[in-house]
Amino acid sequence: MENITENFLRDQLLDRRQRLESVIAGSQEHAQLSQLLNEVDSALERITDGTYGICEVCHDPVEKERLIADPLVRYCLDHLTPEGRRALEQDLELASQMQSALLPRQDLHHDGWEINYHYAPHGPVSGDYCDLIFREEDSGNFFFALGDAAGKGVAASILMTHLHAIFRTLTASRLPVHQMVARASRIFRETTMSTHFATLVCGKATSFGHVEITNAGHCPPLLLHDRKVTKLEKSGLPVGLFWEGEYSPQNLTLGSGDCLLLYTDGLSETRSPGNEEYGEDRLARSLERFHALSPREIIHACLKDLSEFRSGAPILDDLTLMVIRRAS
Repeated sequence: MENITENFLRDQLLDRRQRLESVIAGSQEHAQLSQLLNEVDSALERITDGTYGICEVCHDPVEKERLIADPLVRYCLDHLTPEGRRALEQDLELASQMQSALLPRQDLHHDGWEINYHYAPHGPVSGDYCDLIFREEDSGNFFFALGDAAGKGVAASILMTHLHAIFRTLTASRLPVHQMVARASRIFRETTMSTHFATLVCGKATSFGHVEITNAGHCPPLLLHDRKVTKLEKSGLPVGLFWEGEYSPQNLTLGSGDCLLLYTDGLSETRSPGNEEYGEDRLARSLERFHALSPREIIHACLKDLSEFRSGAPILDDLTLMVIRRAS
């Protein structure tokens, strides 16, 4: 295992051990807690002797995201007991339901804006972050965010949920968007492992058609203006990559029919049967062709073009797409 992950898990286990001992000391019925304490001690012993994170049946590495979610895991997915597999399926189903509940409403219309998105996890849960935030005290304006947490599966979905909470809190600060992203990056770095980061596009739109947008290492958003498409390039490092980071804002004014298209690399990096990448340029050409459509129709048309391109080849990553259009 990577040393940094192992150290993190050792600290987690030692903290749990201390808490268990405290509870056991004040409890008269502690047989189950004592068994749990034995499991923690066993995991710490495996770290010491170098066998931690190795499946006890096949001796292959256990999936890292599962160890982070539960440091007591002893078997890889292929060798779970039937009871363990059922429990995992139930946990994943619950996590999927919770993640779906965090997504914004579809087909939103707000002070001259039309917004729609497509959110497709590759597995039961996703590491993509997609949000629209409306605040009563900031009438007529709204925040939008779309990002991609490093990694896949459960671990990435936990990071996505963390980002959701951070930005839901920071949008109340009334900071300019680029300062809000810088603060989010610092919080994310302070509250996660140093191997964790996320790419992100965050913006604020006003009822007058003005948009302030900041890109933290994410795929370049596409701006459709006067029927021509422009890429809005990256302006900063991914959030959480370093303790300190500076971000630059881009200020836009969208007129009637203009729109922004945001996406994750699950779309742009999808490959054809011949191993050709779909790419940002093809997506830009699609947006140019579909300029007269509504956000829902643009997304449907882009996904249809992607499906024709891949001709049955699998999509191997989470895929999210958002269209924000100025209607009037």
